[in-house]
Amino acid sequence: MEIKARTRMMRISPTKVRIVAALIKKKKINDAMGTLLYSPHKGAAILKKLLDSAIANARQKKFVDVDTLYVKNVLVDGGPTLKRFIPRAMGRANRIRKRTSHITLILDES
Repeated sequence: MEIKARTRMMRISPTKVRIVAALIKKKKINDAMGTLLYSPHKGAAILKKLLDSAIANARQKKFVDVDTLYVKNVLVDGGPTLKRFIPRAMGRANRIRKRTSHITLILDES
């Protein structure tokens, strides 16, 4: 049975989260938690919080054994972009794009 957890509008670029998401795909939740705990990336903290949420969702369902769960898939999609401008020389301006992410974590029983 699949267990899902989702977060939206996270203020981190999807590219940065995908690097960490690739590290935990197809791993047991204990291995994934250890990987995220010692990873220096900002995305690791976000994914760890999301993994905790997914495990809590699994505990709510009485017929799911939490010890047999593994990370089936991690989907990282781009969210809306916040556009900002920075002044430059001679009256010009450059655009800064502050990207956001929608992250979906799917757990399944092995």
